[in-house]
Amino acid sequence: MVIVGAGECGVRAALALREQGFTGPVDLIGAEPYLPYERPPLSKDIMAGEAEPEPRTIASADRLAAAGIVFHPQRTVSAIDRAGKQVALSGGGALAYDKLLLATGAVPRRLPMAPEPTGRIAYFRTFDDALRIRAQLVPGKTLAIVGGGFIGLELAASARHRGAGIVVIEALPRLLSRGVPEPIARRIEARHRAAGVEFVLGTGLAAIEETAAGVRLRLADGREIAADFVVIGIGAVPETSLAAGAGLSLDNGIAVDRLLTTSDPDIFAAGDCCSFPHPLYDGRRLRLESWRSAQEQGALAAANMLGAAEAVSAVPWFWSDQYELTLQIAGLPDEGASIVERESEGSLVLFHLKPDGRLVGAAGIGPGNAVARDIRVAEMLIARRAHPDIGALAKPDFKLRSLLAA
Repeated sequence: MVIVGAGECGVRAALALREQGFTGPVDLIGAEPYLPYERPPLSKDIMAGEAEPEPRTIASADRLAAAGIVFHPQRTVSAIDRAGKQVALSGGGALAYDKLLLATGAVPRRLPMAPEPTGRIAYFRTFDDALRIRAQLVPGKTLAIVGGGFIGLELAASARHRGAGIVVIEALPRLLSRGVPEPIARRIEARHRAAGVEFVLGTGLAAIEETAAGVRLRLADGREIAADFVVIGIGAVPETSLAAGAGLSLDNGIAVDRLLTTSDPDIFAAGDCCSFPHPLYDGRRLRLESWRSAQEQGALAAANMLGAAEAVSAVPWFWSDQYELTLQIAGLPDEGASIVERESEGSLVLFHLKPDGRLVGAAGIGPGNAVARDIRVAEMLIARRAHPDIGALAKPDFKLRSLLAA
């Protein structure tokens, strides 16, 4: 078994192969020089913490060795020979496979008018990126963040914690327009403004120019913003170049079926790089970028590489920590036609329902773990295709778990 990509998904798949009894060779190929590490802390703990930053490893060298997983750091796959069932490695050499998993993840979306990353302009994806950006987060410096999505806002919260000035530029009229209901996005914006973050919304960029003193950003409406450093965070695109070179089908990522199989029956794909049909949403093809989804799909891909023939079924789930607030989303809120609000003690949960009353999504925000229990119950109801009582959903003192017995 060969796994290309040593992130959360690839490592979970490698370990799951062993947990499910596979005793043959397992090769895990990672492009970076580090042991496999978790990405969520990059914009949170590593960015805001006072200690010298280190990657938070997913699996230690000892654990990989004990599992008989051969880890190939700082290597990439240059080509897949589907007929010969082997992958060519950068720097020479090849690995044969019976089954191949592509867990190649995603890469930052490039901003067309921006120069290539320099000493003052960066994208944010890797631990090395985090180190570069973190060095700029000091009092007296201004960081401009292009993009009002999750990564940009998590970075803004961490930067304010370290005392840097922040301006966030978002071309759309509001923050988090992709997948987050507006009432929750408004609360997040208000919390950032209270922390001193400046927002420029509804205006795109016309140009970015690096100067001797810093960076000058010219907006589409003619305004100019000066910053010491710029981070571009306008989303991510699936890494599909290897799959495309091998002639695999693509559709908003590497196209896989409900078993995570590509158009080649001996090649699987999982995690941020692939899109798949989800049975809860009438086969709507999804591509999910989340820590838990990467874990779940890695384990599922491993099972199916061993012949389990198990279909994707997990409810999409996502979270984000910003300041003392935690946002959690289960399912797909945009599938809903109506919303039921549940508010209590500074927390807000929105339940999204189809016209027939079936729950298809839930989104919540509150301090700490305040919304975790409600979102977990909503997740289980979504999985059951439940039609919960609307009145019960709206009552803040009603025990939602009792709806599971209905």
